[in-house]
Amino acid sequence: MEGEGKREERKWAITWEGFVQELRKAGCIAAPMVAVSVLQYLLQVVSVIFVGHLGALALSSAAIATSITNVTGFSLLSGMAGGLETLAGQAYGAKQYQKLGTYTYSAIISLIIMCPPICVLWIFMGKLLPLLGQDTLISQEACKYSMWLIPALFGGAVLKPLTRYLQTQSVILPMLITSSSILCFHTISCWILVYKLQLGQKGAAIAFSLSTWLNVILLGLYVKLSSACEKTRAPLSREALYGIREFFQLGVPSAIMVCLKWWSMELLILLSGLFKNPKLETSVLSICLTISTLHFTIPYGFGAAASTRLSNELGAGNPQLARMAVLVALFLAVTESVIVSSGLFLSRQVLGYAYSNDRQVVRYISVMTPLICLSFIMDSLQAVLSGVARGSGWQKIGAYINLGSFYLVGLPLAAVLGFVAHLRGKGLWIGILAGSFAQSVLLSIVTACTDWNKQVAKARERVFERRSSMEDEEK
Repeated sequence: MEGEGKREERKWAITWEGFVQELRKAGCIAAPMVAVSVLQYLLQVVSVIFVGHLGALALSSAAIATSITNVTGFSLLSGMAGGLETLAGQAYGAKQYQKLGTYTYSAIISLIIMCPPICVLWIFMGKLLPLLGQDTLISQEACKYSMWLIPALFGGAVLKPLTRYLQTQSVILPMLITSSSILCFHTISCWILVYKLQLGQKGAAIAFSLSTWLNVILLGLYVKLSSACEKTRAPLSREALYGIREFFQLGVPSAIMVCLKWWSMELLILLSGLFKNPKLETSVLSICLTISTLHFTIPYGFGAAASTRLSNELGAGNPQLARMAVLVALFLAVTESVIVSSGLFLSRQVLGYAYSNDRQVVRYISVMTPLICLSFIMDSLQAVLSGVARGSGWQKIGAYINLGSFYLVGLPLAAVLGFVAHLRGKGLWIGILAGSFAQSVLLSIVTACTDWNKQVAKARERVFERRSSMEDEEK
């Protein structure tokens, strides 16, 4: 009995030691990824701030253009790049280093293919937005702003895979350094182009495009010259073209996962414009969405860490360590969300003053703050669980869950509470919060029921089967 007790104690000690060790590994990825996410998010914020001082027309058109280009373009690229987290992460864990570089080429080619149709949509934005009830002049100016963002779209098609390429190897520090430098460059270039060269709002869009491509160049040089990427650098070959189909099989559902949630939040803003006092409702919900989006950059870093650690361990054939990576990421997400939401709740009476001096807006935001706090908790959980989905390769399941959660539960309930129950903006947010709750519960059930031994087998099959088929074709 005494021997069994010692063995149990030793088993618990090893488990605790493993948890702490995994916590360190995840923290080394999550902390800088949070900073990278915030810095990249601030690029568009800086652009809107500079444009905002040009007048109401410039601000409204830039805000609409930013929203539309995010929904139809940048979010789509970011979502599709999630497919690389599965392929590259598992390949790295399986020590198939050259395949990681090849997968990255496949992702870049695939995303570039997606850009021309998106560009057509942006070019005709000036004619499409009036059909949705937008002011004609604002639509035309938004179209001009969007067209100057087209270079940034193609830059993003290269940048998104590059960041995933480095992320799956846990090489985060270079991205942190370049993101900090790019934000400084973007701020200065915005000031010069918008005010000194008097290019107006298009100057901000040009600055954003320049910043995106400068980031591509800096990270590209690092990948080419750094010894950290020596093993994973691969020449461009036919295998990259063969990998496009495999990338699309994971990238498309990954994009659907991201876009379905993003689109539901944008629809929320559009619905708020149908209330009796649309100016107040839209302003408050836009502020709430801004707060929620800014916070999401934090759990996104945890999700990236979960995806990286999980995919690496699955590729390496370590199911127990993969499970541990999930538990640690969830622990980080819960801890962060409780701390941040508690702080936000305690400051609910003054939070609104950060965005407006209108007392009506400030009071409305104080009423909405408890709901935002709950959104923080749901967002943190779903960010990590979505990272688990990307790392495991079950993006299709995640896409179906998001579709059901937000379009069968969230938005219908939001419409009923907002318009039928007359809860207005509060009802809309409760509805979308219910969708987030359903999403988190369903993703949690899938994760809890996952057989990690089978996931390891699938990962190894995904990595090595393609290698065998390619060798057979070459013969």
